[in-house]
Formats: sequence, C-alpha cells, structure tokens
Amino acid sequence: MDVINTSGRRKSAVARIYLSKGKGKITINNKDQKDYFPLVELQGKLAQPFAITENVGKYDVKVNVKGGGFKGQAEAIRLGISKALVEIDPDYKAALRAEGLMTRDPRMVERKKFGQPKARKQFQFSKR
Repeated sequence: MDVINTSGRRKSAVARIYLSKGKGKITINNKDQKDYFPLVELQGKLAQPFAITENVGKYDVKVNVKGGGFKGQAEAIRLGISKALVEIDPDYKAALRAEGLMTRDPRMVERKKFGQPKARKQFQFSKR
C-alpha cells in the first residue's frame, strides 16, 4: 500500500485525503490537526472512522481542504477518511455505514432567486 487518494465533500467544503501507513499523524493544509481545529469536538470527528474500524495510530493522513466553515470541513475530511479506509479493507464499510459515515450529506445552500432578497424570503407586500 502506497498512498490512497480519496475526496470528501460537505456543503461547500471539499477535502482531498492522502492516507498512508504511519503513526496516526493528521496534517491539514500543512498544519497539525490541533492547530487547524482547536475544538476537541472537531478533532473527535476526524478520529471517529479510525476508532470504529480499530485503526487508531496506524495511518498518517495528509489533507488539503478548502471552502465552507470549520464544521463542514471536518465532516468532509471524515467522509474522505472513511472512503479511504473502505478502499483498504471493504469489510469496514458495514461498520462505517451503520454509524452514518459513508453517506455524503446532500444539503447545500439554496441559490438566491431574482426578484427576491434571498432564496425564499420575499420583499414586503404592500396592499395599499
């Protein structure tokens, strides 16, 4: 196994994942995960696929992520890591799917429509 390359998306965040054998180091945009995501909750999201498949500390992850906010980026990375682990061993897919980590969240921001201030909001109606 050299390097496994996958991608994950959530809202407008796109993450490219490079998974290789290692000691469990996660690097996001050339920064350590603790520097990039200071919130422990988001760091836990990144470790979730490894914990479910019992692979904590076995793989190094290098990530390029752009777009979206912190939570969307963390969930995009989590999806990419899950897809990479399934490429290593297809038996992991059932366990990851049971936790909901193999499903791409399709919810996106709805586009603004012309003649309206936002996607669904409408200008104030004046009867007289």
